[in-house]
Amino acid sequence: MKPELRILVWAIAVSMLLGLGCGRDTGKTQTGATSGKGAELAGNIQIKGSDTMVNLGQAWAEAYMKMNPSANVAVTGGGSGTGIAALINKTTDIAECSRAIKAAEIEQVGKNGVEPKQIDVARDGIAVVVHPSNPVSSLSIDQLADIFSGKATDWKDVNGNPGRIVVLSRELNSGTYVYFKERVLNKGDEKGPVEYGQRTLMLPSSQAIADEVGQNPLAIGYYGMGYISSRQKALAVSLTTGSEPVPPTMENVLSGKYPISRLLYFYTNGEPKGVVKDFIDFTLSAEGQKIVEAVGFVPVKKGVK
Repeated sequence: MKPELRILVWAIAVSMLLGLGCGRDTGKTQTGATSGKGAELAGNIQIKGSDTMVNLGQAWAEAYMKMNPSANVAVTGGGSGTGIAALINKTTDIAECSRAIKAAEIEQVGKNGVEPKQIDVARDGIAVVVHPSNPVSSLSIDQLADIFSGKATDWKDVNGNPGRIVVLSRELNSGTYVYFKERVLNKGDEKGPVEYGQRTLMLPSSQAIADEVGQNPLAIGYYGMGYISSRQKALAVSLTTGSEPVPPTMENVLSGKYPISRLLYFYTNGEPKGVVKDFIDFTLSAEGQKIVEAVGFVPVKKGVK
């Protein structure tokens, strides 16, 4: 799906959700976005980080500002590492992260007087995608590890048609890059030694991977399942060779059956306050979690789906 069309779909989804909401008046003397009482909160919120989450963050921001027009929420991507660096440098109110903060980063934020507060806001399945013309429909974790480490270089090595595999990955600063390396290449070992193959093409965003896979019949890549469109085919993934392949669907992520899934996080400097807290409360509300689903991710709050 082209970015312009994707934005239009989100805008329609958000508008529908707002129309189905509580119908609160957003005049300046009316209630805040989530509290249900008191004056509307005003202020600026900076959100930086995960490229996987940037579209979700923008959808939340748009919905929140419609209900709370005295607030201004700016969302930018660049990768989870970028968000954590901004948190360390105190240049963001919220860091969006598709991975948990690392011990070395916690030490660094501590030196800068920052106390990272982790908030689980959504769930995600990492989809492994190929061109729709590719006859391969499922792969095991072992096969994926062979492909992305460079051990398997031809599609015939994984029961596909002959042709050199074009391997696409996110860049080093991406939380998705880190998670995929740990979960797939190193089979869950955070300190495992296996690296991406030398021929792996590192791309700057999930959308760049989606675009390349959509036009390259030999390509394979990965991204958050919110980016899946008709221009790519999402593979079913089996935990072990011979076990049942599981497609990346919301139901399979919620049940834990899909083997490449994770939590998505906000990080703040200490306990959030004021308009930042109100925004976060909104993202975790029933309405905010419906936006998670509308954008293509999985709600983190039980019973909100």
